[in-house]
Amino acid sequence: MSGIQVMLRIRAIGSAGLPVLVGLLSPVGSDALAQAAPEAIPAVTVEAPKTSRLQTITRPTRLRSASAARAARPVAPVAIDGAQGQNNTMSAGAVRAGLNQAPAGQTATTIDRSQFDNRPSFSVSDVLRDSPGISIKQGNGPRDFGISIRGSNARNGFAIRNLVIFDDGFPVTQPDGLSRSDLIDPHAYSAIDVIRGPSSALYGNYATGGALNFRTRPGGTIDGVEYGVDGGSYGYLNNYLAAGKKVGNFEGSLFVSDTRADGYTGNSWFNTQTVNFLGTLKATPDDRFTVKIINNDLSARLPLRQSLNQFYTNPFQQGCTTGATAAAGCPTVSLFNNGFNGGKDTETATQAGLGRNDRRTIVGGRWEHDFDNTMTWRNQFVFDDRNISQPTGATTAIGDFPSYNYMSDLTKRGEIFGMESTTLVGAWYNTLVASSDTRNVMPGGNATLGLISANTYSDTSNYGIRAREELKLTSALTAVAGIGWETTVLKGVNTLYKYNTVNVPVATIPTPTSVNRKIENTAPEFALLYRLNQEWQFRGRVATGYGTPQVSNLFVLPNGDFGNNTQLQTQTNVGYDLGFDWTPSNAVKLSATAFYEFFRNELVSQAASNPSASNATYMFNAPRSEHRGIELAADWKFYPGWRFMAAYTYLDEVYTEYVENITNGAVFSFNRAGNKIPGISPNELTARIGYDAFAGPLTGLGGFVEVQWKDSFYMDNANLLKAPGYELVNVNVHYATDLLSNTFRSLNLYLEVRNVFDRTYVASANNISNTVTAAGLQNPASVLANSTGSIYAGSPRTFVAGMKVAFK
Repeated sequence: MSGIQVMLRIRAIGSAGLPVLVGLLSPVGSDALAQAAPEAIPAVTVEAPKTSRLQTITRPTRLRSASAARAARPVAPVAIDGAQGQNNTMSAGAVRAGLNQAPAGQTATTIDRSQFDNRPSFSVSDVLRDSPGISIKQGNGPRDFGISIRGSNARNGFAIRNLVIFDDGFPVTQPDGLSRSDLIDPHAYSAIDVIRGPSSALYGNYATGGALNFRTRPGGTIDGVEYGVDGGSYGYLNNYLAAGKKVGNFEGSLFVSDTRADGYTGNSWFNTQTVNFLGTLKATPDDRFTVKIINNDLSARLPLRQSLNQFYTNPFQQGCTTGATAAAGCPTVSLFNNGFNGGKDTETATQAGLGRNDRRTIVGGRWEHDFDNTMTWRNQFVFDDRNISQPTGATTAIGDFPSYNYMSDLTKRGEIFGMESTTLVGAWYNTLVASSDTRNVMPGGNATLGLISANTYSDTSNYGIRAREELKLTSALTAVAGIGWETTVLKGVNTLYKYNTVNVPVATIPTPTSVNRKIENTAPEFALLYRLNQEWQFRGRVATGYGTPQVSNLFVLPNGDFGNNTQLQTQTNVGYDLGFDWTPSNAVKLSATAFYEFFRNELVSQAASNPSASNATYMFNAPRSEHRGIELAADWKFYPGWRFMAAYTYLDEVYTEYVENITNGAVFSFNRAGNKIPGISPNELTARIGYDAFAGPLTGLGGFVEVQWKDSFYMDNANLLKAPGYELVNVNVHYATDLLSNTFRSLNLYLEVRNVFDRTYVASANNISNTVTAAGLQNPASVLANSTGSIYAGSPRTFVAGMKVAFK
């Protein structure tokens, strides 16, 4: 080696500094180094040249942007379906981690951080639209979004059902199947895995639609501290910080954020704080310990949901200060003057002070032990506490919902009859026991509480076993077979408090409604993964899913009052997937999947027929229904610096057996077979075209134009009334550069205009109940358009700017 080459290498190492040198060496592993070298290499210290002032690095050319250059870790394919085949060089522990990311044979998409790192990402809505099969609707809170995979959760009025959510492999879906996205700040994550189709064989109860896995940024990739701030229209401000490091055998990352805004709709201000920590210690060459901590505090005011006519009249609920002087289009709620019976006052959400004050705390631990490179034993425990106070209407829900989740499994890599094999066997147990109160909200503002109207005691427990086998039949063909068996125990008691004498606060307690059910479910699956060559991969899969009702669902009648709904059954589905992935080069990636799913006893959420009842929605079983559709994903780098991405979903979902009974004096029956399932948009598309300068004086400067299209959809079982569809256009410009400094590493700046053409659109429309006349005739769409409790408007045109600076 020449003297000039030696000097250049020393200067490069010195500029990088010790953290980079450690980061380059750490993946090799101390054991591997010890085995490879008979003697320890003496430590060498090389001082880096120091600079006295902050300055921007100038380079004559650069092949990629600064932000891309910093992404040193390997990432999963961007927004492309399908899982990779087996890789016999992977350890059993790595294979087990992959089962939460892209299980072989499953239709899956990974959304990489590069897709949202240079934009103001406030919620899951901003990032998950990049995956086909995903639908998003606004829930009851700023970051509370309903997430639907293949339409499975599109009818739910709030939170998330019918899919299982993980955070770094730790379950954040509670044992009753409820998940919420309040605690998700996209700035914290390196990637999101979207796993679609019935998945109960691998993920258990509630995975009828699939699963999501949010992966936080490893500490080694942060390698210091990053501070960012986003701010924009309607008082929006998000301050966040990420810190991380890999030191020896320990790697940790911490994310904290404080987010607040005034809201674009009347009575919708909020502030929410989030903490997310991940730490991993390699205690021995064979033992790894991981700790996960998440905490989210939310304080928010909430508007009431509108009817379709109210939405058209006053979508952002302006002039809704009091019920007596409310402007046209303002939804209202009737509150008992004394807080328990008698006369009522009509008030707006602002006047009553409706909102949410919730806390979510999750603490998890994981121990992984490698018996050797081919077998890993993994034990995981999660404590998850959801504490709520939710005066969202005429009543408020108050309760603490602590849950415990334990999982243990073995992953073994080897051979069967000379064929590569990966085997998983595992067991789990989780439980949630809670007592929650429903209390009346009364006039007085700030969600003044009246007397208790109901108490629900609930006990939900799940336990089961699973087994999975991946077998490489040939070099090109992999077969996957799995099965899960689970027992769910639902116990509960609902106690009503009735105040029969006006102004006398003495309750009469009828006989409580109770339930004690033991439900068993089995879920098999089978898949084939065929890689024709380096360009083409084909997938075929048949799998099953199941989801039991929540205990609380068993105590709500169609009119929204508490009562006996304990006949609810478990929903099950059998799904068939057929798809391909085409990757002719690094510049082109295309995936397509067709699916057909058959549901029995599908659990459908619908708005209560009485808007002033104790519950806004109730749950029923549709005996038979079918979900079918097509999912497309494309990623095309068609010219240097240019990139086109698209995610499209087509859904055709119908009832095939369902007779609905509607009461108005007498009971009238209507056959809904052949009707579209309400809440399902048949067409959804997100497409983006962007450019990032990779050379010359504009290196690091980029931007994109994005289009979101959501088709209109039915709001009722009779298919009489539709929520309007919409097209939104977003425009983004951003700049990223590395910095030469003893303190600063990089700088990112971005500006985004959302809903450029200021479209007024429906961000959420809960299903509404059909009604009949006294003669048994269904009321037309003109009458249904006055049904309240359904619609939240989407955001008008907004401007959001942000910056992020990384420190060494």
